[in-house]
Parts: sequence; structure tokens; C-alpha cells
Amino acid sequence: MHVRVRIDGSSPRRWHADLLRRIADIPGIGLVSLADAPGAGTWPQTADLLFRLEALVHGLRRLGSAPIPGADLDRWRQDGPAPDLVLDLCGDAPPAAATWHLAYDGRSGEEALLASLLAGGVPHLTLLEDGLARATGRLGADRPGIVLASFEDALARTATLVVAALRDRIAGRAGAGAGIAVPPDHRPVLTLPRLGARAGRMLAGALVHGLYRLCYNAPHWRCGWRPLAGPDLIDLGRHPDTGWTVLPDDGRRFYADPFPISVAGTTHLFVEDFPHATGKAIISAVRFGPDGPDGTPVPVLEEAHHLSYPFVFAREGSVWMVPEASAAGTVDLYRATRFPGGWVKEATLLSGVVASDATLVEHGGLWWIFATVRDAGLDAPAGAGSFHDALHLWFAPDLRGPYTPHPANPVLVDPSLARPAGRIVARGGRLIRPIQDCATGYGRALVLGRIDRLDQEGFAQTVIGRVEPGPAWPGNRLHTLNAGGGIECIDGAGRSPRVTMPGRVRPRA
Repeated sequence: MHVRVRIDGSSPRRWHADLLRRIADIPGIGLVSLADAPGAGTWPQTADLLFRLEALVHGLRRLGSAPIPGADLDRWRQDGPAPDLVLDLCGDAPPAAATWHLAYDGRSGEEALLASLLAGGVPHLTLLEDGLARATGRLGADRPGIVLASFEDALARTATLVVAALRDRIAGRAGAGAGIAVPPDHRPVLTLPRLGARAGRMLAGALVHGLYRLCYNAPHWRCGWRPLAGPDLIDLGRHPDTGWTVLPDDGRRFYADPFPISVAGTTHLFVEDFPHATGKAIISAVRFGPDGPDGTPVPVLEEAHHLSYPFVFAREGSVWMVPEASAAGTVDLYRATRFPGGWVKEATLLSGVVASDATLVEHGGLWWIFATVRDAGLDAPAGAGSFHDALHLWFAPDLRGPYTPHPANPVLVDPSLARPAGRIVARGGRLIRPIQDCATGYGRALVLGRIDRLDQEGFAQTVIGRVEPGPAWPGNRLHTLNAGGGIECIDGAGRSPRVTMPGRVRPRA
């Protein structure tokens, strides 16, 4: 198969070279060639000035967006037979069969992507073939409001979708989001005044953010719990009338990602334990009695890298944990030898992957792992793109593996519907999946998704509910939901002053 890629020849970038290399590595593609074409618009020089300013203020590096000499792409400028597929990244090729057009919110070119980000949008990427969607996805941003960071995340995820769509085409599968209607184009066009205004807001926002961090530990997550004697949040579809009790902290650390479990008739709550002074989390646990926690969480698992999301469960007479270890590039399985401590690593389930919040479930005679994954391109050791928007699946015949990647990975690209938020539970013969809505920022709300299909050929889910922070749970974030051992737990972000004035009580919510 011969793929010809059309790019704006006046603005070659590093992500173009990376995309060409990755396409060439796809089994079944024998030739990749490059055609320089005029872009869909004119890239404003003020955009590069804004990028340089943001890079300086926020300490960012340019990766995929970095300009490269045109000569760096000469190896791909070669004659050959007529292509089997044209991938048009700039929008000048006429609609036709075997021609894929890449569009952001219905418009072609990187200028359209930039305009969407400047408007505060979550860009909707579509690969169109003869007017029909070949693949679609919504592109997440880990630092919304910082245009350069969001632009980099979007370029990385664009490469993810393009490569996945080409693999799907060769295998005869529908791509992620294929058949979803393309949203109408309501984004404002890119203008120089808007770029200038953005630069001014960015400087003002950076100053305010800096002052805020001088006064507060941010973010500062808190866990909430309640006795579970009736319907849980999944059945209620809202916060309970009884409200939540906050797990106390000392203000110098936060607790997040609560996972309760009952073992031998006793309930323990496992949490991410994050000391603000070190910036590296460990896993801690606290025993619950009839009236709540017996003391404060104590450390039970620490590694050289950051640990969070202590996915803990019982099976085969043992208690297991799969904590998030994305900083190590692995997903590891631990077993408790002296519960709630004594954790020993039993297996590495996945390696060479930056996976967030790995969540396991047994279904259809197989074990499944759900996790969001960063893009592996651009030779970035920690990956590239958002942590939140690309859902990947793996399956295995046994808890310990070996795990096989789902052939349609990523099965979903959408920051509001991808990242796991707790255990998958069975209700009425269906599986319900808590999801983090990260479209406008990390962990902004909980979404409840019903899994309609989960097999080795496909995945589908339907949103059945949404729960947001508010009067029943103060703060501006909400991102974990779990029940077990007679209690139900959530977590969310609040504020914790760095300095407490004499005579004042540190706020708890």
C-alpha cells in the first residue's frame, strides 16, 4: 500500500517527520511519499511569538510544533506509482474516494486547530473520506488555557488517530468514532487581535496563578466517605442527601483515589498519599470501624516512582493491587502478604506504556484492563499528548496475563469519556463504568457509562449519568467513585493554605 501525505510545505514541523516515520512502520504499508502543498490559511507569525512567550513563562518545550528545515523531509519526497491513499493535512485536495481530509472542527489546517484552542474549545478531529467520517475524536489538553501545551497535546493525539485509522483501514475495521456526525463549524476564525488579547490574558493569568500557589497548596484533593446502607451513587445518579464526611488530613499532604475493601470482615480504605513537600505519592491505608476511620492512613506501599490510584481487589484467596505507576512506564500487579501491608510485585502486566488509572474487570471469560494512554511518538520517554483522552483496552485469559492489546486501540478518543474513575460494577446484567470528565480540566466531574459492547473486536459505551461537584461536595473537581466494605467513597479538589494564621482553623472543604 502506498500512502501519500500532503503537508503545508511552508511550515514543516517535527510532528510531520514523526508521523511519516510511524506510517512507514505500519505493517502492510510499503511506500510513504510526501507532497508539499499550500496550506489552508496563513500561519500567523504572532502565533509563534505567543508560543515562545508561553514556553518562557511556563517552562515548556516545543516538541511536535517545533519548526524543522524542509530538507529534513527530503527522504520522503520521492517519485513512485500512484498512491492507494492520499492523506491531506492541509485541505487543498478535492474530496474523493481514497483521499482522507484532516479537519479540526470542520476546517482544515493547523490554523483551525489554533483557532479552536484560542476560543477555549475542545477540538473535534475528523478524518473524512469522500464526505464520510473515517475516524473522529475529541482532543484533550492536560493544561487547558496554555495554548502551546494544548497545541502540542492535540498534534500528538492527531498522530495517534491517523496511525490507528490507517491500521484499521488495512484490517478492514471501522476507526475510532467512525460514523459519528461531524459537528457544525461554529469556531471563530483566527485573527491577530485575538492572538494579542490571548497573550495579555496569559501573562495576567500566570501572575495570578503564581500568587495563588504562593498562598495555597494546589491542587489539594480530599476523600469523602459515607456509610452505605441504601442505594449507592450509581443507582441514585446524584449526590446522596446525607452528604459526605471528609477524611481528615493535616494540610501538608492530600489523600485521593479512595478504594475501600473488606477483608476478613474488616474494612480498609486505600488512598494515594501525596505529601506536598516531596511531590511524590505513596499508597497508604486506614482501617474503618463502625464510626469511621481508626486514626490516619499509614504507608503500605512505596516505590522510587510516583504511585496513585490503588486499584485493590480480592481474588483467588488473595488481595491484589494494581496502583498507577505511569512514571515508570509499567502496569504492575502486587499481592498482599501481610494485609493491609506486605505488598510484593507478582507480575508486570504491561510495559513500555504511559497508562493512567488502570482498571481491571473480568468479563466474558477474560480479564480486561482499561486505561488512558499517552501517545508514544516524538521519541518522548514519558510519551506525548494528553493523559486523559485516549482509552486503550487489553485482554488476557488470566489475571496475571499475558495481556494482548485490543486491535482497535484506542477504542475511544474523548477527554470527557475516556479516563477511568473507579471500579467497574455490574448492574442489571450490564457493566457500569465510572469515568472522569477531563474535557475542561483534570477530573472536573464524574460520568457514568454503561458498557454496551466489550469483546475482542469492539467496544461501545453509553452515558447514563453525570455527577458534578457542588453544594453536596464543595470544590471544583470530582474524579473517583468506589464502594466496598459497607462504605462509599469519592474525592475532589479543594484548597489548603500553605500558612495558617495563629488562631485560625485550617479549612477542611
